[in-house]
Amino acid sequence: MNLSLYVLTVLIWGTTWIAIKLQIGEVALAASITYRFALAALVLFAVLLLSRRLQRLDRRAQLLCMAQGLCLFSLNFLCFYTASQWIPSGLIAVVFSTATLWNALSARLVFRRQLAANVLAGGGLGLLGLALLFWPELAGHSASPETWLGLALALLGTLCFAAGNLLSSLQQQAGFRPLSTNAWGMFYGALLLGGYCLVSGTPLNFEWNQRYVGSLLYLAIPGSVIGFTAYLTLVGRLGQERAAYCTVLFPLVALNISAVLEGYQWTPLALGGLVLVMLGNLLVFRQPKNLSKAYYAR
Repeated sequence: MNLSLYVLTVLIWGTTWIAIKLQIGEVALAASITYRFALAALVLFAVLLLSRRLQRLDRRAQLLCMAQGLCLFSLNFLCFYTASQWIPSGLIAVVFSTATLWNALSARLVFRRQLAANVLAGGGLGLLGLALLFWPELAGHSASPETWLGLALALLGTLCFAAGNLLSSLQQQAGFRPLSTNAWGMFYGALLLGGYCLVSGTPLNFEWNQRYVGSLLYLAIPGSVIGFTAYLTLVGRLGQERAAYCTVLFPLVALNISAVLEGYQWTPLALGGLVLVMLGNLLVFRQPKNLSKAYYAR
């Protein structure tokens, strides 16, 4: 079951870049993200109400959902999309892949969980592998004040993502399922983004065409409803540090699709990076003998 959720998350989030590219047009990105999570929240609430599976959340859980909406469903996306204006997407992917290490650190600080050497080593290998994969893109980008601002925003977005993982872990430990907390979190995220659009003067226009509506539906339902539910379920079962290795594998799916659709060519350097990423994956999910089997069975 965990393997299926892991593969599902990687495949879905590794393909959302196609839909995101199709979203670029007359509608501002902040508005598009608002529509994405508003629609995702609507779908989740409808499914949960019809199936009578919507959990009643207490005040603490609602506050955590608000924080989760800020971290996972609004601020992090604004950071990444804004950063993409100044730094290459490959550099953003490398920064985002550090989520594995940030998640391991937060698990240590909050849950007093031992920092597993194999997770740290695997995360480091994955980070190095991504750097090799995107080296031509990184080497050809000159440093500038905008570059440093883009890096800062990408790091802030990654830290927000890691914080959202931690919040989901706290919710699941309290007995609240990701489906219910995601529905509320996406609702609050859309509310925050909508407020940002109004305050910043971002127009909330819409494109009624097949390209925009189709990509929005893909991002809202598979990309958000299914993708975030599968991923955060893994966070509860495997721990946020292991689940976050997905962030290293997303670019591999994207590059393989790019090879088919856009003519991306694998180089010896990129293949070396691929090997390091896969070795990192094996290390992250290797079960150390000194940890109980119960931890991995969650």
